[in-house]
Amino acid sequence: MTVAINPDEVAFSAIRAQGPGGQNVNKVSCAVHARFDIGASSLPDEVKARLLAMRDARVTQEGVLVIKAQQSRSLEQNKLDALQRLQALVDKAAVIETVRRPTRPTRASQRRRLDAKTRSGQIKALRGKVSD
Repeated sequence: MTVAINPDEVAFSAIRAQGPGGQNVNKVSCAVHARFDIGASSLPDEVKARLLAMRDARVTQEGVLVIKAQQSRSLEQNKLDALQRLQALVDKAAVIETVRRPTRPTRASQRRRLDAKTRSGQIKALRGKVSD
């Protein structure tokens, strides 16, 4: 199931990037905070519920997903990076995991296992001292 994010629902704010970079980092705001309100979005209700249920520090108490992108020196590149990461999160939440149903071993496999144990026990018993 593929769910596309409407870029108009994402609020971008330019911030100053952290880390090395000298004067350029100190004067240019090229990092991006992308804020995506999960509750007010046009996503299907199941995907919204899975996104809100994710134990992720990027989801706030109000249900806003905040992604910080600062890999590039370009504001536009950082916006694209934030959108791609947001889309990856939504795609991950859109996948319904299959429920694991526990199975029991068959009677024949149980019998084979016990026969093998008996055989290995007999082999070990024959390793003992030889009595005359």
